[in-house]
Amino acid sequence: MADGVHDLARFPIHLGLGATAVVQPEHTGDMAWYGGYGQRHGGDGKEGRLVALHSFDAPWTSWECHPVGAEVVYCVSGRLTLHQELEDGVKQVTLEAGQYAINPPGVWHTADAGPDAPVTALFITAGEGTSHKPR
Repeated sequence: MADGVHDLARFPIHLGLGATAVVQPEHTGDMAWYGGYGQRHGGDGKEGRLVALHSFDAPWTSWECHPVGAEVVYCVSGRLTLHQELEDGVKQVTLEAGQYAINPPGVWHTADAGPDAPVTALFITAGEGTSHKPR
């Protein structure tokens, strides 16, 4: 790959303090990668953002919650259904390519891929303090 050119699906970006943008090591998809991300950028606190592109074709197996900041979810291709656990029940939000939704801070959420094909989505996440629970 040419200098300065990266594949976002493989190498996420950290947006940090001082308007920095730092290419991350190759994403492995496991929780150890996220632990390493926290060690590398935990000093940015709630202002740090992880920008990542993920493709999936099955429902997520867990819920997640980002307590200190909102998460933007932008559907690049396919159809994505977000499930957000709100005070008055679970809200479903379906996104088509080109649409986005926001997971508010502290809201448990999970996602499903559309019925016809895999989905690719861009996530901009305030990850400090992220928690997971089984779906």
